[in-house]
Amino acid sequence: MKPQTQAIARDIILVGGGHSHVGVLKRFAMQPEPGLRLTLICTDVHTPYSGMLPGYVAGHYDYDAVHIDLSRLAVFAGARLYRDEVMGLDRAGRQVLCRNRPPVPYDRLSINIGSTPQLAGVPGAQQHVVPVKPIHQFNQRWLALLGRVQQHSQGVLRVAVVGAGAGGVELLLAMQYRLLREFKALGRDADLLQFHLLGAEPTILPTHNPRVRQHFMRVLAERGVMVHLGSEVIQVEANRLVCANGQVVQADEIMWVTQAGGAPWLQDTGLALDVNGFLVVNDCLQSISDPLVFAAGDIATMENYPLPKAGVFAVRQGRPLADNLRLSVAGKKLKPYHPQSSWLALISTGDRYAVASRGTLGFAGQWVWLWKDWIDRRFMRKFSDFESMSSHAVPAIGAAGSGLALNQEESMQAISAIAMRCGGCGAKVGASVLTRALGNLHIVERDDVLVGLHSPDDAAVVRVPPGKAMMHSVDFFRSFVDDPYIFGKIAANHALGDIFAMGGEAQSATAIATVPPGLEAKVEDVLFQMMTGAVEVLNEAGCALVGGHTGEGHELALGFAINGLIDDNLAHLTRKGGMQSGDVLILTKPIGTGTLFAAHARLQARGRWIDAALQSMMQSNRLGAQCLRAHRATACTDLTGFGLLGHLVEMTKSSGVDAEISLSALPMLDGALDTVAAGIVSSLQPANVRLRRALRDQPAWINHPRYPLIFDPQTAGGLLASVPADRAESCVAALRELGYENAGIIGRVLPQGDVLEPIVLVN
Repeated sequence: MKPQTQAIARDIILVGGGHSHVGVLKRFAMQPEPGLRLTLICTDVHTPYSGMLPGYVAGHYDYDAVHIDLSRLAVFAGARLYRDEVMGLDRAGRQVLCRNRPPVPYDRLSINIGSTPQLAGVPGAQQHVVPVKPIHQFNQRWLALLGRVQQHSQGVLRVAVVGAGAGGVELLLAMQYRLLREFKALGRDADLLQFHLLGAEPTILPTHNPRVRQHFMRVLAERGVMVHLGSEVIQVEANRLVCANGQVVQADEIMWVTQAGGAPWLQDTGLALDVNGFLVVNDCLQSISDPLVFAAGDIATMENYPLPKAGVFAVRQGRPLADNLRLSVAGKKLKPYHPQSSWLALISTGDRYAVASRGTLGFAGQWVWLWKDWIDRRFMRKFSDFESMSSHAVPAIGAAGSGLALNQEESMQAISAIAMRCGGCGAKVGASVLTRALGNLHIVERDDVLVGLHSPDDAAVVRVPPGKAMMHSVDFFRSFVDDPYIFGKIAANHALGDIFAMGGEAQSATAIATVPPGLEAKVEDVLFQMMTGAVEVLNEAGCALVGGHTGEGHELALGFAINGLIDDNLAHLTRKGGMQSGDVLILTKPIGTGTLFAAHARLQARGRWIDAALQSMMQSNRLGAQCLRAHRATACTDLTGFGLLGHLVEMTKSSGVDAEISLSALPMLDGALDTVAAGIVSSLQPANVRLRRALRDQPAWINHPRYPLIFDPQTAGGLLASVPADRAESCVAALRELGYENAGIIGRVLPQGDVLEPIVLVN
């Protein structure tokens, strides 16, 4: 996460990671606007480039070749990435409403979410077809269909594509090419594959010229595709398509490439929509009913230009959309976008052959596919090659603000935010900001919290129930992700880990937060987002937030002092020092957060790696600790900054035993081996590596690919525990049932030997 170098004065929220928005992110990355912050909200961290998807389906490209990594692009652009599903808008309050997180405030909003299949109007379609759109979810649907086809072994397999436009024809030919090759590789008869193309119009590719249509009709005929034109599908049954003309087509797998419209949630926004539910925008890509809302790509209908839903327009709208968003927040006149009247379409035929179509022109050949491939790869490099990142520093905001249009009060706040800030108690966040930010939090209530946030005072007062002893722990660190809500969850999970590892019950938490200075509304939102995430985790653990302190600083940071309870006879206390020779070592979560987030900061980590790491870090250790105790764990600790080796050394030292680690058994986060192999490690790694003196025959393992990861510092890591050998297998099975999918046995406890080094590595 980049340190904030200027006061944030305006927020542009980008809903959806479509082709237009990736262009907006790249343009703002190359020309930042002081005081302006971009936030991208989308359901996936990788967005497919529609121009290359048929090549991916055909097997010419792998996944990464055709997907733009939104996580890396957001880091490059200095934008926040919120992974969530948008459910609606509160236009009066200028907020985006999401499924799983607090509302996100905006000053300007842009929507680029593509289209959504309109299946409700065709009985049976929702149950029996595979929709191509929304395109950002296409890959999982294609892989599922591919898996079903590969398992088919009895009789003829009939594959149908509904929609005979360029998208449907190109997809069918790509699927046919791929599936025929799959069948041949499996030793099956290719004649058992049958393909159908259905279109409601009397011709295929109705928006293209006759020469192009004739070429594709010839290709379809040569490849044995049964084409059904003038056949509007009005009902879908199991393995059957019923058409308006009375025709019935038998089909085992059905891809739906037609009848797309706007997302259902747009209906309740009050924004102007066309008959298909798409947002109506003016020539400046601005909603005709709300000047604060913009839209581009398939989700937008330009009122003065009836454009087809083609990716070329979404791509070309990126630049004017970015420019008009910038002009809008500056209070300047917007510039109209005039789309071209004709455009070049390069349509592949499944194999490495393509057809070019522009107006009345049409030509084809292998060289056209090579040309298309060159164009597509060049486009993708724009969003993956970030070598020039360091040369685009964000200028500091000036004393009079930036080019943004601020009112008088906001201008004064902006000046204050960049002026020399006070220290001491003068660095506290204002009381009114705190009150508003924390006022909507729903904090769990406990009878043993006598004075807390429900009746704030100078200090919290909690009761220690009879028969209980008090536990204390504290953790604090700066943010390493740009999403304060997710950061709040991870920080709370991390802080609770020590209490859970020792067998305690979390009772109360006191927060310590640092927030970058800025306009009050922006500081308030960051605090609200962060503390909402934290409180959700604390509440789930039954831990009451009872108070805290919030001050200003250059970077967002959060920590908690946690009070816990445990029986005062300490019968259930699980310490580091109880390991017994013969015990088995169990680790509940995969490792690798240190190297992954070091790589993330350098734009060297894939978005899906970071997303998986965040999901792991947000998983609570509470149930895992209970499971370990139920299986008679003799010792336990949670993995944090000292890494696996550091914590294991502590455990062996206090237990008077040695231990053996199997490197091949260590669960790893996806991508951790890749990033550590590239030499990317956390800044804390060198300090942890000094513990190599605890390893026997250490030089023999230096070149093992997993060796560096035993030193990798963890944030909100899993639990490392010793369990009696006869309970280990059942313990791992129980952990996996609880959701700790990567839990496993990683080694064993040995009797203390005569040599100084307590840790033995094996493969």
